[in-house]
Amino acid sequence: MLSEVFMLVVDGLVKAYPSFSLQDVSFEVPAGFITGFIGANGAGKTTTLKSIMNIVRPDAGSVTFEGRDLHEHQAQAKQRIGFLLGPVDFYPKFPVRTVMDVYRRFYEHWDDEAFAGYLDRFRIDDRKKISELSTGMRVKLGVAMALSHDAQLLLLDEPTSGLDPVARDELLDLIQEVVEDGERAVLFSTHITSDLDKCADYIVFIRDGEIIARDTKDDLIANHIVVKGSHADLTDELQRRLISYKRHAYGFTGLARTADLAGHSGAGSWQTEAPDLESLMLYYDLEEAR
Repeated sequence: MLSEVFMLVVDGLVKAYPSFSLQDVSFEVPAGFITGFIGANGAGKTTTLKSIMNIVRPDAGSVTFEGRDLHEHQAQAKQRIGFLLGPVDFYPKFPVRTVMDVYRRFYEHWDDEAFAGYLDRFRIDDRKKISELSTGMRVKLGVAMALSHDAQLLLLDEPTSGLDPVARDELLDLIQEVVEDGERAVLFSTHITSDLDKCADYIVFIRDGEIIARDTKDDLIANHIVVKGSHADLTDELQRRLISYKRHAYGFTGLARTADLAGHSGAGSWQTEAPDLESLMLYYDLEEAR
């Protein structure tokens, strides 16, 4: 691990629904780093975040924030957590400045100067009604709100969804700035894995309500390898060593754990390359479908 100072510890979360359940979800969010929380839509990312914040009451498990049970001390904890669950959509017919006059009263350490700075940075006119802002602007407004009350932990659910490339890059730069002092942490949920390729230090991967991988991004990538070859290269032995694979007109492409290919006699007849996070998510999902 890069760090042993954990801002947030999630241990054994369980939440059962008729058609879906979180199953023993456990991971840590270290201070000073960005933890990417990846998985396909419907994998359980939002349910996990809502369970952490006790918006959805988990059936079992615990959440510890700064060494204290978050659910038992949630009033104090939420003063120090910035939580963004999609674009800002409350009080849509009111101007931003009016909504903020209400919102700021909930936070002991609300910083008007910091908030004004973020509005200026994001080019948000506080005289506009919430409904007059684009989806991207409403996402950036939510981030500005989360950052303006001295939050030590940011929980961001799909914050870049709906943003154009320029706005996404701007937001990713800001998220990286948040952790530069080494004191704050970010848990960033997304299915747009290219964003995390740019900024994440740790990765937590959830599939159908279960955590199937959690590691530093660099180690997670180093421990996997993409394999490409002809149809003839896809022997029974190689298939057993692959997590999953896809056939195409000219051959196949698959994913393996690096250790599983060590010493394989077919090495050299196919090509390998380092995966990105999207490849990991794609081929692990294919594994489940096999």
